[in-house]
Amino acid sequence: MPALGRNLRERLSRVAGVGTVVGGALAAWSLYEAQWVETLEVEVLVPDLHEDLRGFRILHLSDFHLGTLSLNGRALRKAVDWGREQHPDVVTLTGDQVSRPRGAPELRRALKALAAPYGVHVVLGNHDLGKTRDPFNQAGDPAEVESAGAVLHSGSARALEVGSARLQVVGVDPVSFRRRIWPGGLVDPEADFRILLCHFPDVVRWLEPGDFDLILAGHLHGGQICIPTPWGKMRLEHLRARYWEGLHQTPAGQLHVSRGLGTSFVPFRFFARPEVSLLRLERAH
Repeated sequence: MPALGRNLRERLSRVAGVGTVVGGALAAWSLYEAQWVETLEVEVLVPDLHEDLRGFRILHLSDFHLGTLSLNGRALRKAVDWGREQHPDVVTLTGDQVSRPRGAPELRRALKALAAPYGVHVVLGNHDLGKTRDPFNQAGDPAEVESAGAVLHSGSARALEVGSARLQVVGVDPVSFRRRIWPGGLVDPEADFRILLCHFPDVVRWLEPGDFDLILAGHLHGGQICIPTPWGKMRLEHLRARYWEGLHQTPAGQLHVSRGLGTSFVPFRFFARPEVSLLRLERAH
């Protein structure tokens, strides 16, 4: 019996050792993946697109979560470097730029580097306002966005003249989203193309069809920690969503959901690489 007990202890020890090695390897990979930025070029096909908007390039970034103990700042710098090389016409940020105020200097540097002919347009997310389940989250100062030369949209609109085309950018803040206060009154019916920025993809559930041609959102991180299964990914952040990532046709208009660049709660990503996307408008044939 003593020999049997020793054998059992040895087996358990070996299993524990293997588990430690496997767990360490998974953690190391997840840290690596959190800064392994995927650069995406997405063609957005639009019926009857104005001729002067053909080839118009929109850089979409989201969810930096700066200020946490993570590799988020490194991922953002990689995305900014790539984005600058693409020479976008306009830059859009869809929320959760900071999770702690100490991330503000990194945000200012990124915003100043992301200059574009038609500006940098930003909406806030719930982490920017300190409205999250994260007990360590602290609200940032929205004024940091405008001090860096970007346009902060908080239930507001901006008209852009692109050649002879009129393009409108509208932004919804998290407070308005939670209260179901929609920007219908801001919609310019004379605009040739209308873009809505909102941190939450669910905004499409309450929009009127035809109000916007393109809706940009983030928030979900693509699940952040995903377990592959025969039925697809099991996504461990937010658990349920209709539109996790990528470009979707919805009754409200085309929706692009970014996986974002940062992490929340834990500094890991697994099967959900951080992303930066360049969207190019083209006329549908």
